[in-house]
Amino acid sequence: MSSDVRENPSTERADRTRRVDSTERESRAVVEAAREKGWERPSFARGLYLGRFDLDLVHPHPRADPADDARGDEFLIRMREVCDHIDGARIEREEQIPDEDVKALADVGAFGMKIPREYGGLGLTTSSYGKALMLASSAHPSIGALLSAHQSIGVPEPVKLVGTSEQKEAFLPRCAAGAISAFLLTEPDVGSDPARLATTAIPTADGAAYQLDGVKLWTTNGVVADLLVVIARVPAREGRKGGITAFVVEGSSPGITVERRNSFMGLKGIENGVTRFHQVRVPAENRLGNEGDGLKIALTTLNAGRLAIPAMCAAAGKWALKIAREWSSERVQWGRPIGEHDAVAEKIAFIAATTYALESVLELSAQLADAGSKDIRIEAAIAKLWASEMAWKISDELVQIRGGRGYETAESLRARGERAVPAEQMLRDARINRIFEGSSEIMRLLIAREAVDAHLKAAGALADKDATFQDKARAAVGASGFYAKWLPHLVVGRGSARASYAEFGPLAEHLRFVERSSRKLARHTFYGMSRWQAKLEYRQVFLGRLVDIGAELFAMTAACSRAEMLRVDDDDARGRHAYQLADAFCDQSRLRVETLFAALWTNTDATDSRLARRVLAGDYTWLEDGVLDPSEGTGPWIAAWSPGPSEVESVRRPLR
Repeated sequence: MSSDVRENPSTERADRTRRVDSTERESRAVVEAAREKGWERPSFARGLYLGRFDLDLVHPHPRADPADDARGDEFLIRMREVCDHIDGARIEREEQIPDEDVKALADVGAFGMKIPREYGGLGLTTSSYGKALMLASSAHPSIGALLSAHQSIGVPEPVKLVGTSEQKEAFLPRCAAGAISAFLLTEPDVGSDPARLATTAIPTADGAAYQLDGVKLWTTNGVVADLLVVIARVPAREGRKGGITAFVVEGSSPGITVERRNSFMGLKGIENGVTRFHQVRVPAENRLGNEGDGLKIALTTLNAGRLAIPAMCAAAGKWALKIAREWSSERVQWGRPIGEHDAVAEKIAFIAATTYALESVLELSAQLADAGSKDIRIEAAIAKLWASEMAWKISDELVQIRGGRGYETAESLRARGERAVPAEQMLRDARINRIFEGSSEIMRLLIAREAVDAHLKAAGALADKDATFQDKARAAVGASGFYAKWLPHLVVGRGSARASYAEFGPLAEHLRFVERSSRKLARHTFYGMSRWQAKLEYRQVFLGRLVDIGAELFAMTAACSRAEMLRVDDDDARGRHAYQLADAFCDQSRLRVETLFAALWTNTDATDSRLARRVLAGDYTWLEDGVLDPSEGTGPWIAAWSPGPSEVESVRRPLR
């Protein structure tokens, strides 16, 4: 046979398909193995997706211990004094948080808010922590990012969750005192697919340590961190399974090079970089958990840390509302303040109602987390997803209300003698929240996986594309028993009775809508399972709509529950106002829910999918003619890297 004879193209495609399919299965297996599979505690949000509106799980609204609230309020007074002296414009201009601001934050204990008091921290509740992040991020969002990356996903959280007593004694007091920490998972070619993690941790011959080699990307706080949580792959060996593992690493260890500090469209003060590890020795006692537990630790840490983003989103909403109110009362067009024109009034109403709901979602999720009696993995994920999407819309609407001044920078406004309102900065800063700690697309898939978990368990092999016909037949018998009991409960519920939830007064109709919609959501999930079975996992847009419906239902419930709590606490102005805001928000949310339900089955998904495949195949490259691409020739899409010593000088900047 001639040496230049090639494989048949169809054979090449088949081989490529098999390789991709194999990689996909391996990746899913890794993530699935790290999932927390049990549901030992109740989950309100999980119930929503299963057609169970268990209002008793969130009403009466959970509350913190008064003593804990008092400690949190006392800290917020000190925190506000520090934030009052932070010059956000300077951070924006110099693209760096001044060292004196970091020191002032450390002096009041801001780096130890979530660290238990026995280790030198403040031991604040999640609710108080959220309020502190709202305050900090209103001074400048980079401050919120610094504090949350340190203690929501940095060293304190995983050490607190899974660390040994020795690790807690060694690291938590340092973190509480202001030793900044970072969380290093992402790599240049690895984002949401940890099965491809390339950073290695090779055990030494005597087992006393590990040697780290690899490169980590987008290391928030990594440029200034004293301590790092690093996720790396340990090889399997005799008697040890190895696997993805977590380590606490000293930021000053020999062999660590911060190769660059990255720049972004927003969050100008964020200390985010690229970190290289070359033969970095890490003591075995710095390993968190067992070998192979790293991804599970990372996912658990992210679950707990995700509530930081809703806090910063709520802060953005509050500031946007203040600016929209003041500006729309001051600016006159056609003889009236612009806020009195319907086109602007609609935007103001959206900002006000949604800001109330943002704070309600944050407060309910935080109180559930503090209580510890509920499983909040779905609640936290929903809060992050929904809050980041809504804060982005609020930011966009604020810029539109401000018009040309919304597009103009604060420094430019100041220079020509006007109030320096950084609306365009808010838009730039808010955009990252839809990507941070799991993009919106990944969050929808994560929530969908948890939401359909009961179906996957019931259907078994029916939801496994690799199962044999015989396996599917046996699974069908088992599934029929589950659905025979479950489906009848989805027909009628309390939401069908006009007298239900009467204690909520005018908000009762919204809770009845939530109950009916929860059952409807579960029915549509069943229809999807019946129609696509194992292929449902590829219907990502369909699953995303299901998730978004549940998120809106959760937000409506949070808004109503909080309104009733505020009415009980203050039956005068604030209680009435909370009811008005909750009512307006639920009216707006119901329209979004109805639109999402309609789009489940009436959509352009099939057309969009076909068109996208043709675009990727290059069918329409002629459509790109007539423009220039300034990125051409500047570098590869993904920077290649290989193990070895760094070729650049470290830009690490430890703060003192």
